Amino acid sequence: MLELSHHILDIAENATRAGSKTVRITLTEDTGRDRLTLEVADDGRGMSAEERGRALDPFFTTKKVRRVGLGLPMLADAAERTGGTFTLESAPGRGTRLEAAFGLRHLDRQPLGDVAASLVSLIAGNPDVDFVYRHRHDAAEYVLDTREIRQELDGVPMNHSDVLKLIRDNIAEGLEEIGSEG
Repeated sequence: MLELSHHILDIAENATRAGSKTVRITLTEDTGRDRLTLEVADDGRGMSAEERGRALDPFFTTKKVRRVGLGLPMLADAAERTGGTFTLESAPGRGTRLEAAFGLRHLDRQPLGDVAASLVSLIAGNPDVDFVYRHRHDAAEYVLDTREIRQELDGVPMNHSDVLKLIRDNIAEGLEEIGSEG
């Protein structure tokens, strides 16, 4: 994965496969501290202590189709290459939370990529899951909450093409307004 938006897509998809009803994604760009932080938290099945302990092993996965799980190890490596950190918290029945912190201006930091496309893909493929995307750029903030959108739709499916286009446009406009590179 060459962009952080791809990591977001991978992690959030894992959350939906783990039965999450709500996935919270937070990106914080702090130019004063030269830090970019990605946090993803879900309310899925969570991981056992053994699964959590092996989560960064690229040859461990709970997926039945592929026998490797490169997403988390690659994200942790990407963060650590920039002088950042990676933490993972999870417990059975309590969901999972991960945080990857990067050197914001570090030469090796992956670009954000097309965050709007990743979020739209998540919503299109998981219309019954709620996604809360919060993006902070210094003091400015953009929030997308599909629970609020769903209330306004009055029965129109979240994955309707017109709804997805509006969501994509809203994300792009919101990120531009806060001055984010995403």
